[in-house]
Amino acid sequence: MSPRSIVIGTAGHIDHGKSALVKALTGTDPDRLKEEQARGITIDLGFAHADMDGVQVAFVDVPGHERFVRNMLAGAGGIDAVVLVIAANESIMPQTREHFAICRLLGVDRGVIVLSKSDLVDAETTELVTMEVRDLVAGSFLDGAPIMAVSARTGAGLDPLRHALAGLADGPARQARRGCARLPVDRVFSVKGFGTVVTGTLVSGRIALGDEVAVLPAGEIVRVRGLQVHGQSVDVAHASGRVAINIGASATRLARGVTLATPDSIAVTRRCDAHIELLSDSRPLRHGARVRVHQGTVDVIARVAIAAVRATPTSEWRPARIGEAAVILPPGGEAFVRLRLDRAAALTRDDRVVLRALSPSITLGGGRVLDALAPTTGLRRATSLERFLEMDLDGLGEPTMSGGTPPAKRGFVALWLRESAGAGLDPATLIQRGGLDREASVQALDGLVRDGRAIMVAARYFDRACATTIEKRLVDDLRAAHRADPQSDGVSRESLRQRRAGGMADGLFTHIVAGLAERGIVSGTDRLALSAHRPPVNRADEATGAAAERTLRAAGLTPPEMPILAASLGVAVPDLERVLRHLCRERQVVRIGDLHFHADALAMLRREVTGLKAPAGGPAAVARMDVAAFKARFAVTRKYAIPLLEYLDRERITRRVGDERIVL
Repeated sequence: MSPRSIVIGTAGHIDHGKSALVKALTGTDPDRLKEEQARGITIDLGFAHADMDGVQVAFVDVPGHERFVRNMLAGAGGIDAVVLVIAANESIMPQTREHFAICRLLGVDRGVIVLSKSDLVDAETTELVTMEVRDLVAGSFLDGAPIMAVSARTGAGLDPLRHALAGLADGPARQARRGCARLPVDRVFSVKGFGTVVTGTLVSGRIALGDEVAVLPAGEIVRVRGLQVHGQSVDVAHASGRVAINIGASATRLARGVTLATPDSIAVTRRCDAHIELLSDSRPLRHGARVRVHQGTVDVIARVAIAAVRATPTSEWRPARIGEAAVILPPGGEAFVRLRLDRAAALTRDDRVVLRALSPSITLGGGRVLDALAPTTGLRRATSLERFLEMDLDGLGEPTMSGGTPPAKRGFVALWLRESAGAGLDPATLIQRGGLDREASVQALDGLVRDGRAIMVAARYFDRACATTIEKRLVDDLRAAHRADPQSDGVSRESLRQRRAGGMADGLFTHIVAGLAERGIVSGTDRLALSAHRPPVNRADEATGAAAERTLRAAGLTPPEMPILAASLGVAVPDLERVLRHLCRERQVVRIGDLHFHADALAMLRREVTGLKAPAGGPAAVARMDVAAFKARFAVTRKYAIPLLEYLDRERITRRVGDERIVL
């Protein structure tokens, strides 16, 4: 059993002592760059770790300067908890507020507040700053969190802080998808003799030596050649923890912002739907604005299309009208949006995103991905708001961010199933697009089957209402064909498939036709017709049919081929074909390949072959026969023997085993 672990990020204004605090706690200076050490400020992400009360605590130290918030976001995306560092001699500053807002937008749910440099102030100042901090975090995830006065210089307060940080590991575990490893890469470097090494926080699943992982968004597959956790080589790394992976590939193909993941577990997209909120002190966000989107270590520019807005969390949603260009989301408001990314990124449902303005570089807000593979259809439709509200429910129909009254059709899984129409969904799609693991995907889809809202055909799931609509349209097509040509015996199965099965998954068309046949609505194999349809038969066809029926009855198991039969009856081949199709519908004649046999002859054949079956306790040899024995017994040539034996196999009278048939 692996030891408990947690990844904790620092947050706070520049020069409030975040790096000094991490060094005092761990003995490791997170400022690894020479420029950082020379200038005394953190520029890029720093990392350190230590054992605290039996808990492996990994720190991600972030820069506090406003110019380096992009770097801060690259590290904050994978943390489990935060240490909000506020200098006791300066109190709350601009980046204190921004970093705190970013942690809230990213869904961080726990942390500790540290009043650093406590040795520089008296007790009265500490108490005053504590009150200001309580006001800042009121109503947030840090409301009620410990506020601890600490001095990295003197060591005061470090031991109680270590105990509090270890206690954060007792909180709820990260909702990681089992079987779906995901590591946003924040650092890439080369080690002589080993090749490329990447580091990041393993936010989901597990990675083991020898595993193949995909480098996203490119999709290249690489193999894990080495693993380290906290500087120690391991065979398996588990979420959540800081991990270094040796993949031996060229470093030119890797950089901060790529993601290592289990193949086919995360969608690669340039278009996603999301539910966002603006910070109360943000500037308004206009429809069509370009913003910078941060998720994990991904940093990509996107254009925002607004589908609906509400000014406050308790307001009614107002959908944007078609052609309405001046749609504005006010500060503190919420919106359903579509983000069109300038380049592909690895995203899935429930990913937290932060939105920042391009200029000036300020944090606007953030939110949650609802659909990583948003459709290409227009955003502003009559049903768009209902669609977003339904996507904002979990797979079981429970509300997430939006609140309000959920729509009658519940849950994003049911929504995507309906939208998939005849193509259907499989669990792999929900893994990539829906952020679920395989077990949860199967459970969600099977739940819809149990509720009567879905059917499963050949390991794919289809919306039952959609399948019913397709079925109705097939019946309508056949009815229209019969009206247009009453003499016709039906419609070619293949032409019907091509007309109605565009984009339909393999198997659904066959399933629907088989269901119609079982209920006696449709009949036929190569040509389909409504079972109730009876083409009018003229006197000439009646006479031809009677003569053909007599001839085929007399021929027994050696009927003449179509041209010979037509010549003997003195009719044209097309006319005879029409008559024989009628006799097949009436079940007087059975077509096997290109031959037509009288139904009575085949009934006699089935009885005689069944009679060959060995009686209980009798010799087993009489229950077997090969082609030669069949030809001799029924006085037929190979031309008739092969199709007749295949017919018996289909009828489950016999089963082929090698060159012989076993009578069942």
